[in-house]
Amino acid sequence: MTYVVTDNCIKCKYTDCVEVCPVDCFYEGENMLVINPDECIDCGVCEPECPAEAILPDTEPGLEKWIELNAEYSEKWPNITEKKDALPEAEEFDGKENKLAQYFSPELPK
Repeated sequence: MTYVVTDNCIKCKYTDCVEVCPVDCFYEGENMLVINPDECIDCGVCEPECPAEAILPDTEPGLEKWIELNAEYSEKWPNITEKKDALPEAEEFDGKENKLAQYFSPELPK
């Protein structure tokens, strides 16, 4: 089992989870974070720290696309180990559904 970052992180990018991760397995894109599944030790300390509730165990049903996305982009994006401010639009986008198709950015952080 590993943890994965899902849809609600997009356009929010809270980084509270990064501070508590004992193995620094988070990677940062322009408008979301991902977890490297090969580095995650399944400790679960990140899940309750996410204000957007965007981190879930990969054992939950329907997360296949998120497992793939986390694995792919954790190989492309830079590692993040310190908390940063959330995106300015975080409160507005927290809780919006189906953000992947409309708002996901594969770009590196600015």
